[in-house]
Amino acid sequence: MSHDILLIGEAPSQVLMALHGQGHEVRAVGDTAQAGRELEAGAAPDLVLLACPGDPLDEAEGIETLCALRPDLPVVALSRDEDDGAIALLAEAGAVDVVGAGASAGRLRLALANAMRLNALSGQVSRLARRSDGEMIFRDLVGESAAMRRVGDLAARAAASNIAVLVEGESGVGKEMVARSIQGLSQRAGKPFVAVNCGAIPENLVESILFGHEKGAFTGATSRHIGKFQEADGGTLFLDEIGELRPDIQVKLLRALQESEIDPVGGNRPVKIDVRLISATNRDLVQRVAEGVFREDLFYRLNVFPIGVPPLRERRDDIPALVDHFVAAFAASERRDVRDVTPAALARLLNYAWPGNVRQLENMIYRAVVLADGHRIDVEDLPQLPAVAAAEEAGAGDVTGDGAGNGAGDIVLDIAPEAEPAAFGASPRRNGDGAETTIDALDRAGELRPLDAIEAEMIRLALNRYQGQMSEAARRLGIGRSTLYRKVREYGIESRGYEIARMPGGQNA
Repeated sequence: MSHDILLIGEAPSQVLMALHGQGHEVRAVGDTAQAGRELEAGAAPDLVLLACPGDPLDEAEGIETLCALRPDLPVVALSRDEDDGAIALLAEAGAVDVVGAGASAGRLRLALANAMRLNALSGQVSRLARRSDGEMIFRDLVGESAAMRRVGDLAARAAASNIAVLVEGESGVGKEMVARSIQGLSQRAGKPFVAVNCGAIPENLVESILFGHEKGAFTGATSRHIGKFQEADGGTLFLDEIGELRPDIQVKLLRALQESEIDPVGGNRPVKIDVRLISATNRDLVQRVAEGVFREDLFYRLNVFPIGVPPLRERRDDIPALVDHFVAAFAASERRDVRDVTPAALARLLNYAWPGNVRQLENMIYRAVVLADGHRIDVEDLPQLPAVAAAEEAGAGDVTGDGAGNGAGDIVLDIAPEAEPAAFGASPRRNGDGAETTIDALDRAGELRPLDAIEAEMIRLALNRYQGQMSEAARRLGIGRSTLYRKVREYGIESRGYEIARMPGGQNA
C-alpha cells in the first residue's frame, strides 16, 4: 500500500528511487524542528523517515519530540552510523525500526511495511480499547463522504443531551458504531454500553433478558438475574432491531422509558434505572405502526431524534477509504504483505451495489487479503464480487493507472494548464511557471461568477499545485478521492494518459 511519507533530512538517491518506485508520496523537510511545525500545523503523514546525518543524541531527541507530538505516527530511522549503541539509542527514543543507509531496497520496503503494520495494529487496539471503555467517538468511524459528515454532525448534537435517538438504516451500515460514537461523545463516555439485538433473543427470554428476573420467578430460574437495563445503569442501552419486539414487551419498554424504572420478572417492587436509550431498526417503523404490530406511543417516544445512516451504495465516496482501512487492518492481523488494491479491483468495488453494506465490504476485503498472492488485491481475488458487466459495456471498464499506485485506486493526473475560462472573462492569475495562484470571484463585468466555475478552477489549481497527486489534492480540498475523480470528469478537466473509474449509469467514481 502506498503511503504519504515525511522525509527529514537528505536520503541517498537509491532510497528515494526505492520510495517512489513503490508508489509512496514523499515530502521532504530539513530537520525535526521543521517536521514538528508541520505536524502542529495539521500535516498528517502516514510515516516519518528520518535520515540521520549527525549526532545520534540529537536525532534521538528529535524522535522523542515527534513521538510526543504524534504518538501514533511511526518513525523509521535511516542511520549512517552502524554502531550498535547508536542504533539502540534511536530505537529507545521511539523509532520503530533503524535501517542502515546502505540497506537494500528490499530491507527498506520491509521496514516501512512492518512500521505501517504495527501502526495499523496499534490503531485497531486503540479503537477496540475505546469501544470497550465506551469512549468510541465519530472519528473512529471510516467515512469522508458528505452523507457521513451529516451523520457525524447529528451524532455530535445528540450526544450533547440525553435525548432518545433512533438510528435508522439497512443491515450492515454501521448503526451500532454510530450509537457507540454518541456514547463516546456524551457525558456518559466511559460508562457501560450494553448492546442487545432484539431480533436474536428467543421470545420466551426477551422479558428476562431485558428486565431481569428474581430467583424462582419461573421454572429454571435458580438464581436472581439482572437484565440489560440494570447492566447499562449509568450508561447507554442500545436496542438494535427494536421493531422485532413483541407487543407486550413494547408496553414494558414504554413504562421503563416514561418512569425510569423497570419491573423484573417475579419482582415485588420496581427498580429505578438511569439509562440513555439508543434504538435502531432496519424496518420502516411508520409502516409497522400502520400495520398494528408496533405501538404508536412507543414509536413517538423512540423517534425523538432520528438519525438515518445511508447505505453504502449511496455514499460510494467512502469506499476507497474503507478499502484502505480494511486492507491495512487485515494485512496486519493476518501478517500478509498486502498493501492496496489494483485500479481494476477498485473499479469493481465502486461499481457494485453492496446489498450487505459496509459489513459485506469488510468481509470481502478480509477474504481477499487472505487470497491475494502479491502485494495488491486484484479482480481475481474478489470471486464473491459479481462482474458488473452492464457497467463495463456502458463504458466504465477497468481503471487504468500508472502501475505504481498512489493509494487504493489513486491516480496521478497530468493536468494541462488552461487558458482563461471559456464562459467567463476573468482569468486566474498565474506564476512564472504558468500555474494558477489565485482565482477571481468576479467576472469582467464585476458580477459574481457561478460556484461551479470557481470550484472547477479550484480543483485545477489544487491538481497543478500538487503535481496531479489525487490523494494530496483531495486532502487539501477536504473532499474524498472519489468525489475528486467525479468532479474532474464533470468539469472536463483535461488529463493525459489516464482514465477515471465511473459508476453505473454514467456516474463517475
